[in-house]
Amino acid sequence: MSRVRTGPVLGLTAQTVLLAGLAATVGLDVAGWLAGLGYGVVTCVALQRGLRHRGVDRLGPADRVTLTRGVLVGGVTALVVTGFSGPTPLSVLVPMTAVALALDAVDGWVARRTGTASALGARFDMEVDAFLILVLSVQVTPVVGPWVLAIGGLRYAFVVAGWLLPWMRGTLPPRFWRKVVAATQGVLLLVVAADVLARPVTAVLAAVALALLVESFGHDVGWLWWHRSTRPARVAAPTPVAALPGVAPLPAVAALPSVPSVRPRVDSITDRSFVAHQPV
Repeated sequence: MSRVRTGPVLGLTAQTVLLAGLAATVGLDVAGWLAGLGYGVVTCVALQRGLRHRGVDRLGPADRVTLTRGVLVGGVTALVVTGFSGPTPLSVLVPMTAVALALDAVDGWVARRTGTASALGARFDMEVDAFLILVLSVQVTPVVGPWVLAIGGLRYAFVVAGWLLPWMRGTLPPRFWRKVVAATQGVLLLVVAADVLARPVTAVLAAVALALLVESFGHDVGWLWWHRSTRPARVAAPTPVAALPGVAPLPAVAALPSVPSVRPRVDSITDRSFVAHQPV
């Protein structure tokens, strides 16, 4: 079996083993099993497609760290869904989430250290982070209120808006504050999920997380709107030169607005959406 298949499949295998371990220790109901396995299957298929589309034959060192984080997020997802029908084992969920958040700083460091930062790895990291924030938002909803779901849903709303509004599809410039806000979301939601503080304090923490996120998204939406008309227009193709006797006419060539770089612009891609983690 090729490395393109073994990497994602090994991740799915690890996901299944983790879910079996959780079921044997703290217990998972059918919904939790289905949620965890469904997440693992989607991750496996998406990774395989991404590897083939990018023409990459294996996962890089940083991608393996992100895949480990992804497996942990699958376990967190299963625990949160199981908690719909009973108490969530916070003694397991909180440490597992903390490790996943800590590894969020490791895969970027590994990518820079090994010189293996890539657009695929950055996108993979982004999606894992975004889904973890969504799951944590669901977990803390009974504690804070349904409004906290906006924290996990804003990134996906931003993506949907890009489907509907062409000017929202622009490439955002790198912004360090965006990365700080993204990291803050996971930490604050984890503190709220731990349920160790008074309810008013947890509500304030969640409100701070949402306010920071709204400010960050608002800044990016405003930037995209302000620069919506500054993109270079496609130049019309020149008229073919008339053929001389015995000479074939030159074909019409459309002038492109720019020539894409051979190296993927990792910063531009990672800063396009909710979270960026592997700056280069």
